[in-house]
This record gives sequence, structure tokens and C-alpha cells, in this order.
Amino acid sequence: MLPPADSRPFIPATGLGNPHLQTLWGPLWRKTIHLERRRERIWLGDGDFLDMDWHGPHDAKVPVVLVLHGLTGSSNSPYVVGLQQAMAQRGWSSAALNWRGCSGEPNLLPRSYHSGATEDLAEAIEHVRAARPLAPLYAVGYSLGGNILLKYLGESGQDSHLQGAAAVSVPFRLDECADRIGLGFSRVYQRHFMREMVGYIRDKQRRFQHEGLSDGLATLAALGSLDNLRTFWEFDGRVTAPLNGFADAQDYYRRASSRYYLGAIRTPTLLVQALDDPFVFKHSLPEASELSASTRFDLQDRGGHVGFVGGTIRTPTYYLEKRIPEWLVDVHGAQPVS
Repeated sequence: MLPPADSRPFIPATGLGNPHLQTLWGPLWRKTIHLERRRERIWLGDGDFLDMDWHGPHDAKVPVVLVLHGLTGSSNSPYVVGLQQAMAQRGWSSAALNWRGCSGEPNLLPRSYHSGATEDLAEAIEHVRAARPLAPLYAVGYSLGGNILLKYLGESGQDSHLQGAAAVSVPFRLDECADRIGLGFSRVYQRHFMREMVGYIRDKQRRFQHEGLSDGLATLAALGSLDNLRTFWEFDGRVTAPLNGFADAQDYYRRASSRYYLGAIRTPTLLVQALDDPFVFKHSLPEASELSASTRFDLQDRGGHVGFVGGTIRTPTYYLEKRIPEWLVDVHGAQPVS
């Protein structure tokens, strides 16, 4: 049974009603939060690794929240650190996952992280379950991380091993979002992502060169020149698809888009989305008929992409860091006592 719906609408901070100001506030103007965290490396079955940053009480039975960042983000992204701080204030522990190559060190294999990498999430969940077998486990994903989380929840159904979840600003249809981000002011974001993603591959090339990993270098060289990649369709067709076993960009988008998996979700899950998200068309959002009975859709008129900044510019408040902890605590309270 899901917790009661939250009927309170999100109200943007005075002067931050524009969706782009909402989207850019966190990375450009939010004050840095400094947390004491413990880094742990997870070794994956294919020989690669993920780095995870823990915060909060180290108690065997305290609930743990696995936090999943978005494209070109990391465990240092403001929304990740903000949620970890908010969960610690409620006495919960959290582990912020860095996708492959996102922790400040290039990963060891040619393959990259991508929007459908549910096998990596599954291994991270198993690792946390082994480390804290008595702790209830929850997960929160933002943007790309939210897409991976929802796809995983749909694929795993009753066997997600999560007691609850939340996903924010999800690109439910990757093909349509690749189109959307190429329109109007959103092209500014597209150029930023292209620089970051091409840099991600070039950092890996330098590591392979330094360590004499000729097979990896040959795989990356086979991608061809990365100099003129301008759109997501180009990057995902030239780079993401061949590195990760997809036929082309269309195949990747079809197999990785979370919208196709929503009906199979059986874990209590909150979706938080804004109608003015500059990365997502309104028609890309799922209809009520596509959602399972275990899903609550918190659709707000405004908030941008992973924004939801309220209060005032001088004293901003962060809707996600109140709404998500409330949801997780409510779901936790509704769990049957074992």
C-alpha cells in the first residue's frame, strides 16, 4: 500500500520561475556542501569497478539509500550530496554510486556507463545487501540514474531487493529526449554534454595509452574521430552503441528507455517530474495507464530538470530533499514487521 499522495504543489523560488534557471541553479550557484564520506570500491564481474561514497551512521540495521547520479555527474553532484545530507539528518545511511569512469578515475574497460546499464546497478545492490544484510535498502535515481533505476525495477519485478525507490527528472524515452535537447536553448546543454562525454572517452584513451592496454586502445580507435560529434544521436550511434553491444542509436534508445518497463514495477516507487523540464517533451511522459499500482507520479508544473529550487534566491530550499526523504520514511513505516 502506497503512502498518501502529497498534494502540496512545488513553488519555485522568487526569480527562479524559468525552467533553465531551475536547471542551472544547482551546478552553477548552489553553495557546496561538505560531507565526511567513506569511499569503497566495488569490483564487478567483468573486472571493472564502481566507486561508492558512504555517509551517515554505520549501523547494521539503519536503512540505506543508494543514490544514483545523472549523465556526466558523480557522487559530488549537488543533488546527490544534498540528499545524502538530508537522509543523515533523519538517521539514515546512504551510499552514492559513481557509474563507470565517473569517480575521477577512468574505468578499466572500453565499455562505458549508459542509460540502460541495469547490470551494474544490480551488482551494486548485491554488494550493499552483502555489506548490510540487516538494513532495509532503498534507491533514488536522478535523470540517467533514474532511467536506469526504473528499467531495473521493471526488469526485476518482485525481486528488486529494494523496499522503495524514487526517480527524478527521468528521460523516459531516450530517442525523444535526444530530439528535445537539440531544440532552442536546450542546445546549450547538448553542447555541454558532448564536451563532457567526448572528454570521458579521451580520458580513457590516455589511461589505456599510459598503461599499454593495446586491445582497449584498438577498440576506442575503431570508433573513429570524435571531433565532430554534435548531437546525442551522433554520439550514441558512434560511441555508446558499439561500446556497449547495441546495433545503433535507435536500438540503444529502444532497449534502454525506461518507459517500456514501467508497468512491471512492483516496488513502491515515486516519480518526480516537471512539465517544464527542458530535456523532456510532455508527450514523452508516461500515461497513468502505463504505471503499475505500486507507482506514485508527482508531476509538477514547474521545476526544470533536477531543479525544484524553492524559497528565495537568498535562502533557497530544495523540494527534492524534503519530498524524497518523506516518501522513503513513509514507505519504510508501511513495511510489514518481520
